[in-house]
Amino acid sequence: MYLTCTANGRTLLKDDVKGAYEIMSPSKTLERSPEKTARLEARITEQQKALFLRAAQLTGRSLTDFVVASAQETASRTLREHDTLMLSTLDRKAFVEALLHPPVPAARLRKAVVRYRERRPRRGNGR
Repeated sequence: MYLTCTANGRTLLKDDVKGAYEIMSPSKTLERSPEKTARLEARITEQQKALFLRAAQLTGRSLTDFVVASAQETASRTLREHDTLMLSTLDRKAFVEALLHPPVPAARLRKAVVRYRERRPRRGNGR
């Protein structure tokens, strides 16, 4: 048995042995989602509606589900890109600040430098 989603959003369950399809009820195929109470309205052209409707049909979703999912995906991507740019700006500022005003080396680091210089073979140019 396997599930097939049709162009109009119905879910069919096919029995491999019998070859028959059974239309599954939405309660069987959908998990409970949070209650949707907020509304969103938009004025669009007939051409835009036709475009959205065709795309929704091709993906097997209702027009509302298609538009909401598309808007949510675009909003999430926009926020991710913005947050990444903001983080990059903050990282760049922190890097430049560390270059311009480096922290004072800790005692362990100073001791390690002394040990390194003592063990390193000297070159003829004084370095």
